Amino acid sequence: MTTVMARSEVDAPRATESAGSPDLVQLIDPEGHRTPGSPFSELVADIGPEELRSLYRDLVVVRRIDAEATALQRQGQLGLWAPLLGQEAAQVGSARALQPDDFAFTSYREHGVAYCRGVEPTMMMRFWRGSTQSGWDPYAFGVTTPAIVVGSQALHAAGYAMGIQHDGANSAAIAYFGDGATSEGDLSEAFCFAASFQAPVVFFCQNNQWAISEPVRLQAHLSIARRGEGFGVPGIRVDGNDVLAVYAVTRYALARAYDGEGPTLIEAVTFRMGPHTTSDDPTRYRAPAEEDAWKAKDPLARVRALLQAEGLLDDPYLRQVEAAADETASALRAGCLSTVEPLAMTLFEEVYAEPHPLIAEERQQYTEYLAGLEEVL
Repeated sequence: MTTVMARSEVDAPRATESAGSPDLVQLIDPEGHRTPGSPFSELVADIGPEELRSLYRDLVVVRRIDAEATALQRQGQLGLWAPLLGQEAAQVGSARALQPDDFAFTSYREHGVAYCRGVEPTMMMRFWRGSTQSGWDPYAFGVTTPAIVVGSQALHAAGYAMGIQHDGANSAAIAYFGDGATSEGDLSEAFCFAASFQAPVVFFCQNNQWAISEPVRLQAHLSIARRGEGFGVPGIRVDGNDVLAVYAVTRYALARAYDGEGPTLIEAVTFRMGPHTTSDDPTRYRAPAEEDAWKAKDPLARVRALLQAEGLLDDPYLRQVEAAADETASALRAGCLSTVEPLAMTLFEEVYAEPHPLIAEERQQYTEYLAGLEEVL
């Protein structure tokens, strides 16, 4: 796990690549070379050799979680899975920039964010296996369980951030969503509320180029980072396959939130290398040449090349990373397969904190329905 920079040490850059610039912030190029000259590099100056190696380990483990879950779905052990292949740097870089008391509001693809917030991979499987209505206690980890309603989490994050203001706390909320969600009305409402009240929230868009089968060019003719300008939400574009750049711009946005400067919209430019979900076939709408072009920008290969160039890659370390990925995958599979299927009537548990007459009525109706099925059988 990487170190966390204290809030007092986070000093946002005031240079040409500040929020509002159309330039793409990049600190590591696709070949694994550091790109000099960016003021954002100052925000990750504390990421030394060991921290960089830790980030690479995170990337490898998160990719392995995704691969194992995909395999479990193909084997009939999960009802569905939303792969994150190709988006590891966007998730790990941003999640590692969060403070413990910040709160992340996710969609359905942020398995890497959940991992970085301390959620056990087995907990992630429960929702997709249908063995629970949730998966984990959001308050225990500072991250929500999957949200299927596209764009809804942006409103939740804005409201939570306004609550932070009300409580006088010095923390922030972050909302994760895809490029397709920026066409939803919920995003516009969230931008409006957050800007009006200068709420401490970061809107983090993973622009993975495809909203299911629709390309981003149909969603936005200008940079998504500019979507917030009309509401007064400054935006910034970052190379979403560059874990250090994502780490830096997220710290930048969080610093603005902590300092009372309001919301920031981050557009992390990345690519969904796999299907939208395991029920999708991307070959029906996506050209192989596009996939090949993005494979050359693979976020894991980029950090590995940097580690190699800086003499930080050796066999003992690589074996350690591989072992960590293997152990995580093994525990994930064992935990998933040992999950006990829930009893039918648990559907009505923990819906409300207190007894509710509507739930009591529905429970009775469902009990009668199940009894009718038994009579038929």
